[in-house]
Amino acid sequence: MTLTKAFCGTVAALALSAGAALADPALIYDLGGKFDKSFNEAAYNGAQRWADETGGSFKDIELQSEAQREQALRRFAEAGFNPVITTGFSMSTPIANVAADYPDTKFVTIDGYVDPAEHPNVKSILFAEHQGSYLVGMLAAMASESGTISFVGGMDIPLIRKFACGYAQGAKAVNPDITIIANMTGTTPAAWNDPVKGSELTKAQISQGSDVVFAAAGGTGLGVLQTAADEDILSIGVDSNQNYLHPGKVLTSMLKRVDVAVEESMAAGADLETGVFALDLSGNGVGYALDDNNADLVSDEMETAVEEAKASIIAGDIDVHDYTSDDSCPALTF
Repeated sequence: MTLTKAFCGTVAALALSAGAALADPALIYDLGGKFDKSFNEAAYNGAQRWADETGGSFKDIELQSEAQREQALRRFAEAGFNPVITTGFSMSTPIANVAADYPDTKFVTIDGYVDPAEHPNVKSILFAEHQGSYLVGMLAAMASESGTISFVGGMDIPLIRKFACGYAQGAKAVNPDITIIANMTGTTPAAWNDPVKGSELTKAQISQGSDVVFAAAGGTGLGVLQTAADEDILSIGVDSNQNYLHPGKVLTSMLKRVDVAVEESMAAGADLETGVFALDLSGNGVGYALDDNNADLVSDEMETAVEEAKASIIAGDIDVHDYTSDDSCPALTF
């Protein structure tokens, strides 16, 4: 089996063989790096699992700048890779710019949206992050002893506010009087990879009484989780199961099955079904992590309460407000 190799340097340095690449899938990671232990790494894990299980191979690239987005898409499409899978909302516009030029190539945007009527060869995969965040918000409120919890987001965009808003709603369902502190790392893509700033924000939140912090910030979140462990408070990971990073200190992780989205897209190959797809609690598109690393932190009573809420959300008895539906949150002021 040919193992995946990350492309280094500029997109201009890509040496792609159309013959060798024919029908192989390609994966473009968002800024923040392949091994961010979160969103991008979940995508890589799904791709590698597909490769291990099928004996197939794929090519991938870690972007170094915004300018590389469209260039990478075109290079992969011209070389015959299919489908071309991308991570991050910022790929939506670049895909919309190039999809019509390569009608026989299937493109996938995970977390992005491309109009299916205008671009029938694009699949947009979205997630109900607010639902998964609601569940970990409940756990945070049940675990908190101070009555104050917090949230550190990466780039201040509606998607990340969607995480924070769901988190706040779940926490307030448990304790209506709980205090929730929310901070964003920045307003540019650099906010996804600034663990030092994540650490600083966490320390500031701890000084205000927070004893549980939820990070939805890509690589920046690693600084949040590390600082929480160092300062002896609990943290909550995101996207991938990050419980193992600090066993006994990470309360849980809000799972977002980017790995499954990538694996299934690669398995479908050129026969990939396009359009807009939303993955929610009912299909295990989002959830929360329980394993040996946090077994002592989540009691049976806590798990029962969260599972009951999960069932109610799936049944429609609990309606978790989606911040992106109207740019507002009933449980948190940004």
